[in-house]
Amino acid sequence: MRVIVVEFEIKKEHVEDFRPAMIENADTSLKVEEGCQQFDVCWDSEDNTKVFLYEVYDDKTAFDAHLQSEHFLSFNSMVTPWVASKTVTAWEKAYPKN
Repeated sequence: MRVIVVEFEIKKEHVEDFRPAMIENADTSLKVEEGCQQFDVCWDSEDNTKVFLYEVYDDKTAFDAHLQSEHFLSFNSMVTPWVASKTVTAWEKAYPKN
């Protein structure tokens, strides 16, 4: 299983726009991407500009398909100007195995 962790810092003036767009992207990923097993969206409880994603895909191929999906490309194009910083890391899930 491929685990993707994304940390965003959103520009203050775009926080309220980013939230529903991020939820819609996560929801669509779970509904239409067979290889997407989990997509958690977390807001920092003390700093509303910070967002943490925990995504689980069947494998690297499934994640690469996510990056090429129409809904992700549209989302990414829309939110990129709203983002102050973004860090993406990839992990291999060791336990528990699904």
